[in-house]
Amino acid sequence: MQLTRMSSKGQVVIPRDIRAAHAWEPGLEFEVEDSPEGVLLRPRAHFPRASVADIIGCAGYVGPRRTLTEMRDAVPPGQVDET
Repeated sequence: MQLTRMSSKGQVVIPRDIRAAHAWEPGLEFEVEDSPEGVLLRPRAHFPRASVADIIGCAGYVGPRRTLTEMRDAVPPGQVDET
């Protein structure tokens, strides 16, 4: 167990070895939760949760749907991994 101290501004330093073990970098945001055992700091996810529809939309293809055969035929011979 390690000790830290709260500053007059309410700031608490997380010890270096704990930050390194979690690969926490400066600027990381935490969710703060009050619990019966004390205060819980939970790192915020880097990306918000997204649905499959949200992610598929970023592919940028606009046009008719293609079959697997059409997609395979569009790739030069020797470039397709059939496994």
